[in-house]
Amino acid sequence: MSAVFSLKGKNAIVTGGGSGIGLAISKMFAKQGACVDILEVNAEAGTAAVQAITDAGGVVAVHECDVANQAEVKATFDAIVAGRGRLDCLINNAGIAHVGNVLTTTEEDFDRVLSVNVKGVYNCLQAGVGHMQSTGGAIVNIASTVSVMAIDDRFAYSASKGAVLAMTYAVARDFLKAKIRCNAILPARIHTPFVDGFIAKNYPDNVDEMFKKLSEAQPIGRMGQPEEVAAMAVFLCSDEASFITGCPYPVDGGTLNIR
Repeated sequence: MSAVFSLKGKNAIVTGGGSGIGLAISKMFAKQGACVDILEVNAEAGTAAVQAITDAGGVVAVHECDVANQAEVKATFDAIVAGRGRLDCLINNAGIAHVGNVLTTTEEDFDRVLSVNVKGVYNCLQAGVGHMQSTGGAIVNIASTVSVMAIDDRFAYSASKGAVLAMTYAVARDFLKAKIRCNAILPARIHTPFVDGFIAKNYPDNVDEMFKKLSEAQPIGRMGQPEEVAAMAVFLCSDEASFITGCPYPVDGGTLNIR
């Protein structure tokens, strides 16, 4: 019998795969047998990710790429597929955060968030689907619980993640006959270096107290771990998920349904 949730023989692109959730996804995909190509705007983070995955026995490469630049994305995808032969899995993880309501969010802030979180996903979907439409494949978009609920001061970020979820439904519907599955993961608060940096910057005098408060905001009583999001991404790209498309999957410690 073949291993459950194996990705052996599959070629995967992970955007923003050099840190946080993206890094956990890159590592877990490689561990499950996939050949992983990381797209990173941060070359240093990408190089470190490649070293860690290679040391663990995985097959991986990194490509410096700004997902908001359509020409750059297309050229990178074309080069990857030319080298690997085909594209089986695409994880649209790259994104940026912003704190602010509609009055405190400047036009520059809004454009910057949507450029990466919406246009970046669009660019990668267009390039990825273009290569998958003749062979089929699995796409996972990292959205957020805020794509379907409200929290304080996340105006631009919530708008961007709502768009990611809408694009997930659209791609799943439009490319059913091409055997392309497209699903979304909706994480709640995940403990990443970004969270630690945010707390240290904004609450330097009560770091422990704020970490506890943010952790307990999830009904389960803690933040999620990047590996828990990665495990869902592995499942959704595995053959065991072949009957699943057009679905949002919360990885949220009960945030959406048992608050």
